Amino acid sequence: MIRCIRLWTGDDQNSHFQEGWIDLGSGVRGDLMSGTMPVTSVSFQETVPGGTFAWHTAPARQFVITLSGTLDFQTRSSQHFILKPGTVLLAEDTAGGGHSWKLVDSQPWRRVYVVLAHGAHVPFKASEVNS
Repeated sequence: MIRCIRLWTGDDQNSHFQEGWIDLGSGVRGDLMSGTMPVTSVSFQETVPGGTFAWHTAPARQFVITLSGTLDFQTRSSQHFILKPGTVLLAEDTAGGGHSWKLVDSQPWRRVYVVLAHGAHVPFKASEVNS
């Protein structure tokens, strides 16, 4: 199971989040895997330890895959979640009040941005209990 946090804009124009996972099915050699998803670009970025980013929205519907660093994400409604290495963020809050983040450990935030193609299906499954 690959942990995933979905971040989206609600009807109230605020960002909300939901914890869950990427649904995986049977793959080769006994592995589990998702189906392929069309993407438009992939890029890498690094932020020095102690970095922050004030209120903003996602520039596109995208996966943000954290390689190092631990972050505290917050929405304008004071909801927050911790993003750790190995967790996938599905950022879909491309409008509205947005979110902010700050690095909370001594590591740089190294991440991969995978911009999804328009209409790409993501096999996200919500957990029974959300944060």
